[in-house]
Amino acid sequence: MKFLYAATLSAVAIFCMATVSHAQAPTNPYAAKCQMCHGATGLGDTPAGKMMGARAFNAPDVIKQSDSDLLTVIKSGKGKMPAFAGKLTDPEMTALVAYIRKLQ
Repeated sequence: MKFLYAATLSAVAIFCMATVSHAQAPTNPYAAKCQMCHGATGLGDTPAGKMMGARAFNAPDVIKQSDSDLLTVIKSGKGKMPAFAGKLTDPEMTALVAYIRKLQ
């Protein structure tokens, strides 16, 4: 009886941890890593963005950057922006460049 209770309790705990872990897994790299500073529209007008000096994606100097330049900034960071190499996959970073272009 004690074994059955312990096994059931363990199974419930594992299920709950898996559910919580899955629910917290970001499905949108922009929302998970960028939106806090750059904002939903890419204007950098969030409180964190203003404090950190986040660039608006529609700024002329950002628009004229090549995709490769933007990818380098995402990978290596720039100014107060952290580097995301090792935190995001290459395909996620490439998708972020495409998303930034849409926000421009």
